[in-house]
Amino acid sequence: MPKTLATATVDRLLHHAHLVTTKGDSHRLAEALAGKGVVALN
Repeated sequence: MPKTLATATVDRLLHHAHLVTTKGDSHRLAEALAGKGVVALN
């Protein structure tokens, strides 16, 4: 996706959005680094 199109898309998505800032460690990052992030479907 071209950078200008991506910027326009994000701008339109966030125009009326409420941004929520959180603190703390990322559970997804911790699982990904531990090798538990993605499980293959059979």
